[in-house]
Amino acid sequence: MTMPALVELADVHVVHKARSGGVFGRDRVYALTAADLAVEPGETVGVVGESGCGKSTLAKVLVGLQRPTAGTVSFEGRDVWSMPGSERRDAIGSNVGMVFQDPSTALNRRLPIRRVLRDPLDVHRVGTPAEREERVRELLDLVGLPAGVADLLPGQISGGQRQRVAIARALALRPRLLVADEPTSALDVSVRAQILNLLDDLKQRFGLAMVFVSHDIQTVRRMSDRILTMYLGRIVEQAQAGAVPAAARHPYTRALFSSTPGLLFPIDPIPLVGPVPSATRPPSGCPFRTRCWKADDLCAAEMPAVEKDGDGFFRCHHPVLSGATDRELISQAQERS
Repeated sequence: MTMPALVELADVHVVHKARSGGVFGRDRVYALTAADLAVEPGETVGVVGESGCGKSTLAKVLVGLQRPTAGTVSFEGRDVWSMPGSERRDAIGSNVGMVFQDPSTALNRRLPIRRVLRDPLDVHRVGTPAEREERVRELLDLVGLPAGVADLLPGQISGGQRQRVAIARALALRPRLLVADEPTSALDVSVRAQILNLLDDLKQRFGLAMVFVSHDIQTVRRMSDRILTMYLGRIVEQAQAGAVPAAARHPYTRALFSSTPGLLFPIDPIPLVGPVPSATRPPSGCPFRTRCWKADDLCAAEMPAVEKDGDGFFRCHHPVLSGATDRELISQAQERS
């Protein structure tokens, strides 16, 4: 019998009411559209895309902070949003932890670190008061912080130490899934590698599943087993991390990875023309067509269907040919611009 995925999204949509809008009502923001994702125990799924593509919305859906407008979110085969509130909080709250982008705003500045780490334990009534205090000491040791930090306020420690506290808090209830939303973007370059190494060590030690959201594409590739590419609220490609970018089939994935610096070669990006369209008025057909050098009338008329590609998939009417080099794609893009 096949075991269900740890967390699974099926045709999930998130639509917000925008602050803008005319006299006939406020605009709708299509933050997440038709998202399908299954996270298996112990694996790391990386999520990449430009700002505003829906990465953080996807993360919030996974941890139960955002209720979908439509679609199903399941935890071990059970529909999360059909559960009673108390049951949902127990199932998700104790099994899924989240590390936010900026530890300065994610931690209560008025509470000492001890209280910050005890809060999840108190809310879920884990153990006795003495056992909770012992767990706080364990958590500080787990993330490489001295016991004396427990008596300090978040503002009295460095940014890297605050992110370590945030990771410790996310692990307080021994979750099985950790969702990290841009966990190093607010940190100095000198401490980013330390936090990434800590996350990787904790994942290996406890067999955690992880969803790693970041605009730092090279880091995502290093940390992940497979990578999702998002554009304008849609997952447009999923591929094994080792296959990206050389074997990626979606033009946007290839363009995205071509714009990141490498150690041996200078940046030579595939040119994309124009800004990302508005999420309140997405283009017809393929959402990427307004910037894609391969776009034609079919792309404007029809949303591409999901095409399987080995263990992954992509949504594109005119996928990149297997074996195509960035130089060939740059030439094609320049010819169309």
